[in-house]
Amino acid sequence: MKIKAAVLNEIKTPYAIEELNLSEIREDEVLVKMVASGICHSDDVVRTGDSPYMFPVVLGHEGSGIIEKVGASVRGFKPGDHVVLSYKYCGHCDNCLTGVPASCEDWAALNMSGIREDGTPYFQREDGSVVHNFFAQSSFSTYSIVYERNLTKVDLSADLRLVGPLGCGFLTGSGTVRNGLKPEPGSTVAVFGTGAVGLAAMMAAKISGCTKIIGVDIHDHRLETAKELGATHTINSKGIDVVAEIRKLTGGKGVNYTVDTTGVPQVIRASIEALAIGGTAAPVAASKPIELNTINDLTMFNRTIKGVLMGNAVPQLSIPQLIEFFQAGSFSFDKLVKFYKFEEINEAANDSLSGKTIKPVMIIDESYVPGK
Repeated sequence: MKIKAAVLNEIKTPYAIEELNLSEIREDEVLVKMVASGICHSDDVVRTGDSPYMFPVVLGHEGSGIIEKVGASVRGFKPGDHVVLSYKYCGHCDNCLTGVPASCEDWAALNMSGIREDGTPYFQREDGSVVHNFFAQSSFSTYSIVYERNLTKVDLSADLRLVGPLGCGFLTGSGTVRNGLKPEPGSTVAVFGTGAVGLAAMMAAKISGCTKIIGVDIHDHRLETAKELGATHTINSKGIDVVAEIRKLTGGKGVNYTVDTTGVPQVIRASIEALAIGGTAAPVAASKPIELNTINDLTMFNRTIKGVLMGNAVPQLSIPQLIEFFQAGSFSFDKLVKFYKFEEINEAANDSLSGKTIKPVMIIDESYVPGK
C-alpha cells in the first residue's frame, strides 16, 4: 500500500515527506494507522549522527494510533483498537520470562536491524530501494507495520494525540526511577537535565515519596517547569559548583540517587560525585566516554552506577499505570507537549534539539477525534 513517511536520507539533513510502498502484513504482524508521534532524543541523535544507523530511514518510536488490520496469528488485538507503541521484545528469553523485557537478549536485533529478521524490508521506494525501519515501529509515517509485543491497548478515553510519548521518553524517565532506582519514601534524588525524560523522572520521584527532588539544568524556564512538576529544589548549574550546591541542600551528605539525562560527560561525573555514601547513579542518555576512578569514585563510597534501558519497564503494564497517574493529576506530562502538523516535522525536530519545545508531538491524522 502507498503511505506517506518522513524519510531521513543522510545525517544532518532535513526530513523529507515521501510516498513509500509499505509491504503486506504477515501473519504475526499488525498494521497501525498512526494518529500522532512524539519526537524523542533518540531520533535526534540518529539525525545528528551521534548514534550511527542505516540510511535512508523512517524514524519515530513514540507512536500512537488505531489498528487497521491484524495478521492471522495475532490474538490480543483487533481492528479498531487504540494503541500506544513501544519497543519490541522476544518474550521467550530468560530475561523476558522473568519480567524484564527491556533486557531482552535479542533487543538490539529486534529493534535496530531496520528490516525483518528474514532480510525483507517494510518500506520501499517505487524503484525497489529499501528505506529502513526504526525501533520496530517507524512512527513518522501515516501507517506502519508492528508486532503484538510492540503494542499496548489503551481505552478510547485516552487522547491518542498525547499518549505516544509514554512509549519511550516518559516511560524511560519514570521507569528509571520507579523500576530501576526504586527509591525508598523519604529518600533524596537529583535529576540532571529537565527535558522530557528528566521531568518524567522527577514526577516519578514525587510519586515514590522522595522528600528532596533536586532539578539541575542551565535554563531557568525549564527549572520553573520542574518546580511545577515535583522538584522541591532547583539549581541552575551554569558557572557554579553543582556538587557543592547539592551537598548544601542535603546537610553535606549528597543525594541517595541521581539520574543523568544530558549525556554530557562532565555532567555525568557530577551526578556521581553528588551521591551520598551508598548512593546510586543512573545515566540514561547517549554519551561520549567518561573517565572514572573506580576506587575513588565508587568503591570508597560504596556507590553504584546502574544501567537502565527503557526505564526497565514492561510497556503493557507501565503505560496504563502512567495514564492512571495522569488522570489522577500526579503525572502531568501534557504540560510538556506542543503539537505540530506532520508537515512541520523539521520545525518540530529543530525545536526539540534547541530545547525550545520539551516534547514535540506531530499530529499525523488530523481527522482523529479524542474519545471516538
